[in-house]
Amino acid sequence: RFRRRLMSSPALRYLALGDSYTIGEGVSDADRWPEQWCRALRMAGTAIDPPRIIAQTGWTTDELSAAMDATEPLGQWDLATLLIGVNNQYRGLPINDFAGSFAALLHRTLGLVGGRKNRVLVLSIPDWGVTPFARASGRDTTQIAREIDDYNDATRQACAAEGITWLDITGITRAAGMDTDMLVDDGLHPSGKMYAAWVEKIPNEIP
Repeated sequence: RFRRRLMSSPALRYLALGDSYTIGEGVSDADRWPEQWCRALRMAGTAIDPPRIIAQTGWTTDELSAAMDATEPLGQWDLATLLIGVNNQYRGLPINDFAGSFAALLHRTLGLVGGRKNRVLVLSIPDWGVTPFARASGRDTTQIAREIDDYNDATRQACAAEGITWLDITGITRAAGMDTDMLVDDGLHPSGKMYAAWVEKIPNEIP
């Protein structure tokens, strides 16, 4: 269970790792889901600093890893989240390669929180195949969904092996479908409203 960390305690340091979904392509800084989660945590009584975000639109697992190398030493953190993989799928990279690189990233992320498994949270990969962008692209949306499921199976299995929490937000993206309120103007990336729906599923208390 997650327990409340009182605001009188030292503020937690939070590292958010990912790609466009974490940097919040097309939304304001305040609407990024890591920022929204921090606000929810503070409202629940947890003292937490603004998130340090290492993420960029288009990054694969290897590119995120290289960016982390470039920012070393990263030091130690109280909390870390990881959401990565959609660009591996988008580029058609082999699932087996992704599984290995994701597992390595997860293990590395665990080290950044001092091996505390309950301080790492992994979010599932959204299904971009339900978006207007995907429909207009001419790509097979059924295949996209199948591949996203395969990629998410790989991330879930890696988390299970490490004893790390894996949170499924893919269903939220699929339920939203073509709802333009849930997307920014590019018809692909989530809006602040979509990110808020993700945050509602994330525990607002820290162990």
